[in-house]
Amino acid sequence: MEGCKIYYYLVVLDYCFRENDEKCMQKIKKAILTGGGRATRLRPVTSTMNKHLIPLANKPMIFHAIAKAVEAGVEEIFINTNPGETDLQKHIGDGGHWGIKIQFFEQTGGPQGIAHVVNEAQKFIGDDPFMFYLSDNIILGSIKPMLDNFAENKFDCMLALSKVPDPNRFGVPIFDSSNNLIDVHEKPKNPPNDFAVTGIYLYGPKVFFDAFKKINKSARGEYEISDIHSYFLKNNFKVGHKEITGWWKDTGAPIDLILANQLLLEEIPESEFKNLGQVLSGAQIFGKVKIGVGTTVDQDVKINGPVIIGENCTLKNCIISPNVTIGSGSIIEGVEIANSIILTNCHLICDLKIKDSIVGGNVQIKKKNNDGFHRLIVGEQTVIEL
Repeated sequence: MEGCKIYYYLVVLDYCFRENDEKCMQKIKKAILTGGGRATRLRPVTSTMNKHLIPLANKPMIFHAIAKAVEAGVEEIFINTNPGETDLQKHIGDGGHWGIKIQFFEQTGGPQGIAHVVNEAQKFIGDDPFMFYLSDNIILGSIKPMLDNFAENKFDCMLALSKVPDPNRFGVPIFDSSNNLIDVHEKPKNPPNDFAVTGIYLYGPKVFFDAFKKINKSARGEYEISDIHSYFLKNNFKVGHKEITGWWKDTGAPIDLILANQLLLEEIPESEFKNLGQVLSGAQIFGKVKIGVGTTVDQDVKINGPVIIGENCTLKNCIISPNVTIGSGSIIEGVEIANSIILTNCHLICDLKIKDSIVGGNVQIKKKNNDGFHRLIVGEQTVIEL
């Protein structure tokens, strides 16, 4: 009986030590993801859809960010939205698809910088450590080692860095002569190095919200996330940093989306490329090709993977070259497509070669009797090369 008591006490003590250990290690279970903004550089595609729903590898862009967070151990995600928007909620749901909880919140008072987005989520985060993830950042590989490093070293803040050709577009880390991180400058005209602070940030309990009270809006009228990090570094907070040695991309321009789509297609394992449609005898299919339910591929079609074709599509007399995704409900006939993103319900029925392109949802490009003229109904900021 006495031995049982001792065993019970040991079990309780072990549980307490493990519970305290986890608290001390600041394991991150909560994350804020961005879902707002207007993405003017991606118009006209974003004139009618939220940027974060643009499909990459035929999945909404934000789905890739959610998957990365879940794989790293996050259990609750909070996503900001533009006032009045409901598209994200309809596509993402409550998180049950990933086995987690997802809530949405509007950024009040209009766009005031991404630091303001984080501060708006304070009621959800409370006093817990958390990750802030810009959902338009695409990264290959796991972010879990970064979260583990943050927890093990008990950092107040941890930044992910990456070498880029244009650091003047980002927050840039400043190092001293001993290579210690001493400051972060937002979009400097003459960057002192070629590193950028990427859109993955980790914060310890309460430190972000306390720092937010100490910063002011920048000259462009926004609360800059770099000012938060600068405050930490100038006030002896423990700030860690880790270089992303794999591939990272901020998808701010159309060419970035096309490149991200290509690299995600290449990363997907071959086992996920399955033919669930109808491929007629004579069709030529090579490499990794995924074909959705209800899709018909005619006998005069040639496809070179990696390629993903959505559900209920029809392909006739066409050539689909590598790194192409085609959205559900599309009809492709007489067209050659390479390295491009075709959104849902597109009808491309003509003699045309398309490369390095993004075709928005419900677009129609049709063959017409040749009288020397083209008929165009074109939206604002559309780009056409003939």
